[in-house]
Amino acid sequence: MKHYRPTSTANNRRAQIEAGEREDDADESSGSELPSEPESCVWAFGPSSDFADEYPECEVIGTDISPIQPSWVPPNLKFEIDDCTRDWTFEPETFDYVHIRFLVGSIPDWPALFKQAYRALKPGGYLESFEVSPAILSDDDTVPETSALGQWGKFFEEGGRKMGRTFMVLDEHLQQRSMEEAGFEHITEWNNKAPIGSWPKDPAMREIGEWAQLTLLSDIEGYVLFMANVMSTWSREEIQIYAAQLRREIRSGKLHGYYRQRAVWGQKPPGAGA
Repeated sequence: MKHYRPTSTANNRRAQIEAGEREDDADESSGSELPSEPESCVWAFGPSSDFADEYPECEVIGTDISPIQPSWVPPNLKFEIDDCTRDWTFEPETFDYVHIRFLVGSIPDWPALFKQAYRALKPGGYLESFEVSPAILSDDDTVPETSALGQWGKFFEEGGRKMGRTFMVLDEHLQQRSMEEAGFEHITEWNNKAPIGSWPKDPAMREIGEWAQLTLLSDIEGYVLFMANVMSTWSREEIQIYAAQLRREIRSGKLHGYYRQRAVWGQKPPGAGA
């Protein structure tokens, strides 16, 4: 379900980015384009099977820290269990394209991560990073700061600070800054708002919001319990009360909340070494 949200909300933006196409509504800092048919890529956490289907001539390696991969995959895809926060074991200049997503709250050193990707990319290759913000906002003031939805982002902001692994990647502009520090050029970003709940009038956005609501409601206690344990400030009763309030707000349809998404991609200079 987490994969459905970004690809649907982005109106298949990922495929357009990878094909080197352009959209007028993107926040673009340059006219950089990606190769239309990469020969090899590494997909550090995410829907690598879809990418492999889209590019059957490309050798795709999907990595994750846990063995949660499907048993059936396209013939051009293989999985490896790996921790992207440690030294990468790929040879320098191996890949045309590296994709990273949903790593907020997991990375202690973002510049170091992107430097690893830079090293693994061939000259002229591309890195793409897709992340989301935990802050739930509204454009019509229906999500007050005192609401459970309004407190959601602050909850993760505080927990990430205590862990030393920030969730506020978008707010801190870590994707862009880390790519610059690693040596990437032609850095480009795409921003989007993703609704939570069935409140949008547009049918496509409503469907996206319903999926986001289903994902969040499926494990509210898990999210909250994890962060509460990190901060060691909430009792079990307080966790249950907060989770119940959050459910009520989401299901009411009265709070028109959304969270922000951002894709950032950059190119390793064609004449660069590892």
